[in-house]
Amino acid sequence: MKKNPKFSIITVTYNAASVIEPTLQSILAQSYRNIEFLLIDGGSSDNTVEVVKKSGVEIAVLVSERDKGLYDAMNKGIARATGDYLCFLNAGDSFHAPDVLEKMAACCAEGAELPDILYGETAEVDDNRRFVRMRRLQAPEKLDWRSFRHGMLVCHQAFFARRDKAPMYDLNYRLSADVDWCIRVMKESKDIVNTHLIIVDYLQNGLSLQHHRASLIERFKIMAKHYGFLPTILRHIWFVVRAVIKK
Repeated sequence: MKKNPKFSIITVTYNAASVIEPTLQSILAQSYRNIEFLLIDGGSSDNTVEVVKKSGVEIAVLVSERDKGLYDAMNKGIARATGDYLCFLNAGDSFHAPDVLEKMAACCAEGAELPDILYGETAEVDDNRRFVRMRRLQAPEKLDWRSFRHGMLVCHQAFFARRDKAPMYDLNYRLSADVDWCIRVMKESKDIVNTHLIIVDYLQNGLSLQHHRASLIERFKIMAKHYGFLPTILRHIWFVVRAVIKK
């Protein structure tokens, strides 16, 4: 099998003109070019779409219309993508280095088939693109669907799923459907590859951070669905104890 995977980079936006430029520049800078870029815009009232059109990034798909929220927009991206892998790169986030996708493609060199999932690490940056820290939850050496019992150990943007393994997002979850989505992808996957790369720079202003308490409640419901209610209760008690011990 030819190991030259195509990456579908899906960016969902709504009035993101002020933050999207670093995202676009990091796509332009990639040394690996077997990619397609999909902009799924929620009908922005600012000049987001114009900024993207003028950036020089080749746009494979451009949708700008009202949607039912972030995950509805992501579903539109999945439905229109044609690549081997899905990459959800939010406005404001960026690839960590110009050779990230090239190195990720190289991780597909072994084996008869493309891996089901590629994953790696995430660096957090501030509004000035300055490094703040590595993401608190680090990617485990080995990953499977049970791993997320300990929390979302891999950032959504650093989790590349093969398109033929990817379901649609469950729109019953408004803030944390990505957690549920990743678990469902992993349940259908056998070959999950740790790239040992820092894949993305994550801008610290995500939707779930803005609605932190509601996001945590949703995450609890998702974990209870996949791992059982009682085990999830016990694990969250341990999370609290651990946090107190660390203080």
